[in-house]
Amino acid sequence: MSHDPCPSDPPRLTYPWAPSPPEPPRPRHVPHREPVGHHSDLRVLRGAYRLQRRAATLTALGYFTLFLVLSAFAPGVMTSTVTDGVPAGLLLALLQLPVTWLAIVLYERTARRHVDPLADRIRRTTELDARRGAVR
Repeated sequence: MSHDPCPSDPPRLTYPWAPSPPEPPRPRHVPHREPVGHHSDLRVLRGAYRLQRRAATLTALGYFTLFLVLSAFAPGVMTSTVTDGVPAGLLLALLQLPVTWLAIVLYERTARRHVDPLADRIRRTTELDARRGAVR
């Protein structure tokens, strides 16, 4: 009659003369703060990037979508003349480039003011943690 080991039974050594397995190393130091991946600054940085992308994208694509909608559903507005025979559609098309530049400037400005300082602070914190870890 064979006896199947129960999970609660202690393990039996097949070879009694074999050395016992080494004990797992004990952690030297438990960090007092959360790792950088869960840090609140990273959540704020992701939110700032998200806001930055949305603002720039909605500026450029929103204007282009407006231009397309006016072309499709309001041809009278697009063919009306603004000054000296310049149709409104042509004027709106030519304004697409400055609006795109505006989106780029908006993206760069928000990056310099809000996103880059957060990224620099997280980078410094990570480098400091890496140096502390190398010293140990």
